[in-house]
Amino acid sequence: MSSRLRVRAAVAALLVAVFAVGCTADPEDRIGGQRPAIDGVAKTPPMGWDSGPSLGCKVTEQSIHQQADALVSSGLREAGYRYVIVGDCWSAPERAADGALRPDPVRFPSGMAALGEYLHDRGLWFGLSSTAGTRTCAQHSGRSPGSTGSLGREARDAATFADWGVDYLSYDWCSGQSDREEQIAAFTAMRDALREVGKPIVYAINPNRGLDATRPGSDAYWGGVATVTRVTGPTVPAWSSAGRDRKVQGVIEVIDALAPLAGRVRPGTYNDPGLLQVGIADGAGDLTESEQRTQFSMWAMMAAPLIIGVDLTTMPPSAVRTLTNGQIVRIDQDKRVSAGARVANNPEIWSRAVGDKGLVVSLTNRGKAPRKLSVALSDLGLVGDATVGGVDAWTGERYRAVDGKLTVTVAAHDTAVLTIV
Repeated sequence: MSSRLRVRAAVAALLVAVFAVGCTADPEDRIGGQRPAIDGVAKTPPMGWDSGPSLGCKVTEQSIHQQADALVSSGLREAGYRYVIVGDCWSAPERAADGALRPDPVRFPSGMAALGEYLHDRGLWFGLSSTAGTRTCAQHSGRSPGSTGSLGREARDAATFADWGVDYLSYDWCSGQSDREEQIAAFTAMRDALREVGKPIVYAINPNRGLDATRPGSDAYWGGVATVTRVTGPTVPAWSSAGRDRKVQGVIEVIDALAPLAGRVRPGTYNDPGLLQVGIADGAGDLTESEQRTQFSMWAMMAAPLIIGVDLTTMPPSAVRTLTNGQIVRIDQDKRVSAGARVANNPEIWSRAVGDKGLVVSLTNRGKAPRKLSVALSDLGLVGDATVGGVDAWTGERYRAVDGKLTVTVAAHDTAVLTIV
């Protein structure tokens, strides 16, 4: 059998393995039914930037303009990063007399419709945040005054978002209360309201805010309710959360948390592992460039949304090069939309089917020193084919199988991503 045919057979075997993971792909477990939550959106994972981590409650119209302009001038927009998501603290503390949401007149003097036009004129898409409660997360925590959550006002707010030109709604739980039926009712109410407005809006939910041991986003399959579902808790810009607050997760814990959930991913339905910390400012986190490459590589292997969470105006050129690596972006955006899975249950080795017959393999060195990592061709369904090789997306280096294995030397906490040829 030729190498190409063997790769095709390996892809077929991989798909069977992925959709056999747990019960996460069982239609009966999919809350909200088999129909996509919102029709006509996100046929591949959304890509963009979120204001939350870098701007927080300092967000303003001017700062969003600056970040949007940086998205364009850096080349990130052309690489596919189009959504500009305005996080919390954008609204006035109280609604208008008729119950309508209003932007903060000081932070956003031109209004949200004007902000949407600014973004659309630059080839970008407009994202906005709200909550499935009576208060936003910042209001809930006391960081911002007022009570402008969307609970009970879903239809009115969805119509407002559509009028403003919103393309992406980030919808948060903002509470430690985790009653399943209450959450389902609240998130479904906004989904239904968005379906009614007649404008395709990506619907991203976070059922996990304020929770620690139990993550409702991972404990239940929300695919019929939301386009994007956060399945992890708060993430920190660190390799591991060891020794930290048990509510948070580092890059490794996030990867491990998503491993059993691959069967949930399909066009218009994605697991959200959290924001990319590639390019984080010195002193703001503990991720090295190698660790940032690993985060980016593995988010792509998981067919996850690529949403940047750092200040784009201060991002170093090395981070831009990482985020615009065309091969990694193409893996994430592959139209097959098939999330990867561990190979032989090894947390360091993953494979993912791409295209109609392609296969990619990632090798992550979780150790503290460079070491050789190998993947057996037999574990990829490529038994006995010595002509199989791989090309690393990061270095361009080509590898050939020796003694039935592909072997790569990988730096500490770094990841090689091989396209099988």
